[in-house]
Amino acid sequence: MRDIYDILKTYWGYEQFRDIQESIIRSVLAGNDTLALLPTGGGKSICFQVPAMAMDGLCLVVSPLIALMRDQVDNLQKHGIPAAAVVSGMRVSEMELVFNKAIHQKLKFLYVSPERLESKVFRSNLSEMKIALLAVDEAHCISQWGYDFRPPYLKIADIRTVLPKIPVIALTATATPEVVTDIQQKLQFHKRCVFQKSFKRDNLTYYVFEEEDKRGRLLNIIRKVGGSGIVYVRNRAKTQEIAEFLTVQGLKAAYYHAGMDASSRDRCQADWIKGTTPIIVATNAFGMGIDKPNCRFVVHLDIPDSLEAYFQEAGRGGRDGNRAHAVMLYHGIDKMNLETNFEKTYPPIETIRQIYDLLGNYLKIPVGSGLNAAFEFNISTFVLTYKLDAVVTFNALSILEKQGLIMMTEELNAHSKLWVKRNVATLKTFIVDNPKYEAIVDVLMRLYGGGLFSDYLYINETLLANRLKIQTEEVIIALQNMAKWDIMDYAPVNKKPHLIFTEERIPSSNVFLDREVYAARKEAARKRLTAVIQYVTTQNHCRSQRLLSYFGERDSKPCGHCDYCIKQNAKPLTQEDFDQMKECLVPFKQQDITMDELAAALSAYSKARVQIFLQWLLDNNQLIPVGEKYRLLKN
Repeated sequence: MRDIYDILKTYWGYEQFRDIQESIIRSVLAGNDTLALLPTGGGKSICFQVPAMAMDGLCLVVSPLIALMRDQVDNLQKHGIPAAAVVSGMRVSEMELVFNKAIHQKLKFLYVSPERLESKVFRSNLSEMKIALLAVDEAHCISQWGYDFRPPYLKIADIRTVLPKIPVIALTATATPEVVTDIQQKLQFHKRCVFQKSFKRDNLTYYVFEEEDKRGRLLNIIRKVGGSGIVYVRNRAKTQEIAEFLTVQGLKAAYYHAGMDASSRDRCQADWIKGTTPIIVATNAFGMGIDKPNCRFVVHLDIPDSLEAYFQEAGRGGRDGNRAHAVMLYHGIDKMNLETNFEKTYPPIETIRQIYDLLGNYLKIPVGSGLNAAFEFNISTFVLTYKLDAVVTFNALSILEKQGLIMMTEELNAHSKLWVKRNVATLKTFIVDNPKYEAIVDVLMRLYGGGLFSDYLYINETLLANRLKIQTEEVIIALQNMAKWDIMDYAPVNKKPHLIFTEERIPSSNVFLDREVYAARKEAARKRLTAVIQYVTTQNHCRSQRLLSYFGERDSKPCGHCDYCIKQNAKPLTQEDFDQMKECLVPFKQQDITMDELAAALSAYSKARVQIFLQWLLDNNQLIPVGEKYRLLKN
């Protein structure tokens, strides 16, 4: 077995593992089913990618989002590691190529969605693959108590019966103790095996302020903190409003939401990462899979739906280890809006079925057909056509997606792809018979090489046109013609939103949503909503402590620098505080101890208040220096 440090250095350029990464990796290599909980930016992907590289065989990765899969596949390929993803909307020939590579051990990582696991085609190909490791990303999706429950994730356990001796590693950034237990049960862990890094972020300061003038406060925060940051808002229109407000105030800001076309989103994201546009105003569509170390502030102008979501979004600040600020601004009406939005997030089951029916009619899909059919889909047009509530419709479609009936994707093909289906000899014969295509074939080979014969490669029609000194449209027509003659398979770029029927259309009455399960999910979501409202409105607890307690870390200490701790530190010590602190030091009377040991005994109190107390003891000769230590006298 290859050395894991050698793998880390060769492919990722790191000398050492971070925190508990090595322990997780060695657990996997020992054949243990392993659950890894690492906060956002904690290096989760390394925890399954390194052991997979050390093992003999393929790593099958189950991931919920196409964008995440593509991002990880691209990153692995950049590091020289063969990886691919199979997603809805791919051509049959493209899937066949990927499966063929996996079977013949030409891939190290194969990414699939949980829905894909149920496909007969996938199951038949799986039996011929040499699987070494099963990795389940965003594993909280498997738990009905999690904040993003996806029923198809429950099918992962079925795959384990096909792969009985293959270890599984489940990874997530946020999970409560109940979800941690549920994940292991649902994935049929052979024994409990959990590695959890503390969610505490010493360099990230949390603040919550009740504020009527949110824009004015936001402006003050940005100008005081400086640098790059994210401003999160709830709806798309607000992203543009706030970005324009900041721009008018002389700041460089842009907006980002899922309704923008892919090229605009890519450009916006790239400009923020480079620092060209330091401030991004976004919905929660922004941030997944993005790693920008020097994000100095994350401001929420609307209350998020859960502490899990807030922790992930706020956690995008300060990944370089330097001080960063997570600020939430709220107003009394926000709680009312949150409640209204919550009811729309869980529409009645009858409404969900009705929208499924309308969707089939809108896309002209007869009952019993539509399997894997992809359609350009604009939700705004759909809503206007049937006079539906936009928020209710979006959430109904999300529930149908989580049930595995449909899939919504921001684009079908983010880049044009090409695969030459014929061998070199056949291609030469084609050129002899059709000499006008010789130039374009020659440029294709020069730019993209022989890889075009073995796989789909991303191509750029404009680049081809520039080399040939013709119009881009002429290149597209030539490629389409050669595709018609079955010389190659050409999938042009398509960045419009798409909706895919992952199952054939069924009568809406057969859309199965167990009422008890649905009610339980809604109640669990309400508890999460209550928790986030309590976090925002409660003024008598350290913000960091409250977040950590929610995720099961009950014995954390006050952070000393959140809005609550700042207020506490400014207060003078009361007699009660003083007596309690003296009580903590009783076991050390007449002993010689260090100042650090004294501070440790008082760790339940903030550093500022401990310093005040110890200074009083020194000033009043109740604590005297003895060499490099101190002696606490009886009094």
